[in-house]
Amino acid sequence: MGKPHRRPLSSRPADLIYFIFFLVHIPATLLVDCQALYPPHLVPAAVQGLPPWYVALSGDPLIGGAMGLLPNARELAWFRSFLYLEIFFQLPVFILGARGLWKDSRGIYALLLFYGASTATTTLACLAAVVSTPAASAATRAAGIVSVTFEQRAMLLSSYVPFFLVPLWMAVDMALRLQGLVAAGARAQQVLTGKRE
Repeated sequence: MGKPHRRPLSSRPADLIYFIFFLVHIPATLLVDCQALYPPHLVPAAVQGLPPWYVALSGDPLIGGAMGLLPNARELAWFRSFLYLEIFFQLPVFILGARGLWKDSRGIYALLLFYGASTATTTLACLAAVVSTPAASAATRAAGIVSVTFEQRAMLLSSYVPFFLVPLWMAVDMALRLQGLVAAGARAQQVLTGKRE
């Protein structure tokens, strides 16, 4: 049996979205999200300014705390563990996933299912943290409480929600694709078994 013909990404809209999602996420992971994990002397000066700029703009309590830019760093051990997951599991998946999607490989489906389920779960915790961050006021600022304005919360949600929905959809999509492959294999097995009898 020959190798299936590679279908172009443009004919596979969901795969195209996942492919672009992975490509966009690679620089975000390396340049912003995981700077909190790097030894400072390894980060180029031009890149060191990205997290402070982003936190000043968005008020992101997670990146700000993990980077030590906000006073809530001690509360974020859970988030730092997610950053380790991002750099040691998700980043390789971005590369392998983009390659597998480009090649139209069915062999990547299980990895993308695991990625989608893991990432949707961790991002849901991040969304909960963003939603529960107090609203900024004179009182929260005076007390040194990490808080966000309405506009910052809207910006954060517009950033975090797609990073929840795309992996969630990917997990469901890949589970359905795998279910289809297993069903096709079971039908083929029945046909082979029937021919042998």
